[in-house]
Amino acid sequence: EKSNQILVLGLDGAGKTSVLQSLASNRVQHSVAPTQGFNEVCIHTEGSQLEFLEIGGSEPFRSYWDKYLPNGWLLIFVVDSADHERLPEAKKCLHQLLEQNPRLPLVVFANKQDLKAAYHITDIHDALALSEVGNDRKIFLFGTQVTENGSEIPSTMEDARDLIAHLATNM
Repeated sequence: EKSNQILVLGLDGAGKTSVLQSLASNRVQHSVAPTQGFNEVCIHTEGSQLEFLEIGGSEPFRSYWDKYLPNGWLLIFVVDSADHERLPEAKKCLHQLLEQNPRLPLVVFANKQDLKAAYHITDIHDALALSEVGNDRKIFLFGTQVTENGSEIPSTMEDARDLIAHLATNM
């Protein structure tokens, strides 16, 4: 039976926890320690409750991704826009996940857009080969950053949260 769980995946160090905590609190919250296992966050929006499950992105935890994928109804994939060397690895992981579920909606956060070395979101789109992941899939790509701790989240993150809530109510 499908749950209303939203999976938050991506390589270690991409900023999954920081993005998730910031979406939940409406304030930028940095996380310095990588997730060792699982992190569940519930976000209440107008008329709905969104359950997010983040699974650690380091090598030992990636084997769990496949086990939770069939129960999720939305995949959020977070990528470090400035980590050029690991983008091919992120692409490989993402495409392996998407092959298992050809209709799973996808939201990509091209995170760390504030860094000088960050690729623009169009470059992230190309690096992750998002045009190859199927015509029947809803795909959304957001450039994000969690810069000043405690500040309000950027409007793009608010837009992303609104979109996720909209997708949740229409699933």
